[in-house]
Amino acid sequence: MNILLITKKIGCSRCISFGQRSAVGLALAVFIVLPALSVFLGYRMALPEGGGPEALSTAWEQEMAMQRSEILEARRVAEENLNALTLRLGQMQAHVIRLDALGQRLTQMAGLDKGEFNFDNPPAQGGPESSNELASIEVPDFLAQIETVTRQLEDREQQLDVLETMLMNRNLQAEVLPTGRPIKKGWLSSKYGMRTDPFSGKQEFHKGVDLAGKEGSDVISVAAGVVTWAGKRYGYGNMIEVNHGKGYVTRYGHNKEIAVKVGETVKKGQTIGLMGSTGRSTGPHVHFEVWRNGKIVNPTKYLYAAK
Repeated sequence: MNILLITKKIGCSRCISFGQRSAVGLALAVFIVLPALSVFLGYRMALPEGGGPEALSTAWEQEMAMQRSEILEARRVAEENLNALTLRLGQMQAHVIRLDALGQRLTQMAGLDKGEFNFDNPPAQGGPESSNELASIEVPDFLAQIETVTRQLEDREQQLDVLETMLMNRNLQAEVLPTGRPIKKGWLSSKYGMRTDPFSGKQEFHKGVDLAGKEGSDVISVAAGVVTWAGKRYGYGNMIEVNHGKGYVTRYGHNKEIAVKVGETVKKGQTIGLMGSTGRSTGPHVHFEVWRNGKIVNPTKYLYAAK
């Protein structure tokens, strides 16, 4: 086999001749030895510094030990979190029990009928079925317990909100409804209706009731409301008028002194004046009237209504 070499110099060339054995050796070197050498060098480069299968095996063992350590750490953290969640679940269940006890107590205090407000069941609700139905997802028992307790807490919260609203409405109703007497001490000296007028001696209609007592004693509001009159008024002397809302208005006449001003908010049982005998009066007393929706009504039933 001949190999022709051509140089940059013009006209210069060189021919190298190989025998048959030399050609075979060159082919083996190019197609077998060089690839094998490349594989060997790549293997050596892949080995850890200090080379050898033993070093590679040691590196694998170290890597596996590191992975095992990370798995153990992850398991430990997961167990700690699970223990914390278990403790939290127990606290939530205890909270539900306390809410149930509180709800039952409030139900009894509210005087609701037995079974009218049952904290053992969720509040009654309903409505048409939604078109967007979500597929049910199965969860592990522990997560299912958390979901159950969460729903129980939500139910109790709704029930307590309803009960609170009910009690607030009832309390507001009790506050604005005129009940009880406008004095702390005294007696009924004149009833509502037809009577003999103490000044003219004629039969005239008495629009309220008179409650006599000691001069200077407290005159109190029979319900919460806003003062709409606080001053002199013909026939009433020093009069106080309170608007309680829901159509109710009360009047307190013949006061010696007035303790409130127009626009002032008063509470049930609050002292609004002192008993006197101003105006058309024969002695210390309170002339008490109740108006409903702009019309005078008999105040007697309100005097003896349950507080």
